[in-house]
Amino acid sequence: MASSKPARTTTRRTPWILVGGLLVVVTALGYQLLASSSSRVASSIDALRGERRGDAVPGTVWPADGQAAFVRTGQVQIHAGPNQHASAIASVAKVMTAYLVLSDHPLELGQDGPAITLADADVADTDRRRRQQESVLSIAAGEQLTERQALQALLLPSANNIAAVLARWDAGSTDRFVARMNATARTLAMTHTRYTDPSGYDDTTVSTAADQVHLVDRAMRLPVFASIVGTRSVTLPVAGTVHNTNTLLGHNGFVGVKTGSTAAAGGCFAFRAIRWAHGKRTTITGVVLGQPGHDRVAAGLAAADAMVDRITGHRAMSALPQRAFAPRTPLRMHARQPVPSAVKGPSLP
Repeated sequence: MASSKPARTTTRRTPWILVGGLLVVVTALGYQLLASSSSRVASSIDALRGERRGDAVPGTVWPADGQAAFVRTGQVQIHAGPNQHASAIASVAKVMTAYLVLSDHPLELGQDGPAITLADADVADTDRRRRQQESVLSIAAGEQLTERQALQALLLPSANNIAAVLARWDAGSTDRFVARMNATARTLAMTHTRYTDPSGYDDTTVSTAADQVHLVDRAMRLPVFASIVGTRSVTLPVAGTVHNTNTLLGHNGFVGVKTGSTAAAGGCFAFRAIRWAHGKRTTITGVVLGQPGHDRVAAGLAAADAMVDRITGHRAMSALPQRAFAPRTPLRMHARQPVPSAVKGPSLP
């Protein structure tokens, strides 16, 4: 009897020792896996934060002044350079105006859309803006512009008076349209953007380059918008032939989008360029803001051109002439710059 008791005691203790050992091993493995998982999550978050800061691309990509951001087609994350802060964006604001109008009144390629009849009040508003040296398109009371023509006047010669016409036509009043611009900005997570007018003439219409890239990328998905900003010139009923202020269009792979310039905003340019990089066709959508210089429009264009060069590593593979900035460019198209009675200019190369 005495000899059997130790055996029973030993038999009972053995499973508990094994279970205890297994629990220790499992716990240790669990902590190791958890630590590894946490480390991977932390690394992913750090990488995402770094990309948002612009650390994912070389610092030499960004312009020396102002701010810039870009995204490659097929990627989700926007690369944002340093110095991202809400600042005046001038006529780049017209991208949102066109985007809203086309969202509310969609057009297919080849469609002109409904006619917009211009009234005496529109002519008076145009005269007032011309006296303020805003960029305007000559119009006449009773003139009719189709939706497409109005968008062409908005986006090519950058007519502030047509921005106001489209805002009233779309929403009933400029104030209601501006409210919708801000609501749409919030929907698109443009958290540092605030619109106070549909043209960008107001210095209080502000955004960041990264915010605007969100919008430009979305707008370029609309075939009619992409078609219009990729057009060099059009002929309108009263103003006649008007030209695109984007003189990079058709050079170095640039296919759009919108220039902007005021004293407060500096040179601004929302753009899309198609280049070959590392043997692949690469589409780059970007925005530069706050570019300094006496010729602010040319400064914005040059900054974007140089930035795309640095992103892709070489010039565009194009048979087109490499003269991006025509000396005859009608730079007077932009807000706070003198304009003639009709916004016109010489043919672009």
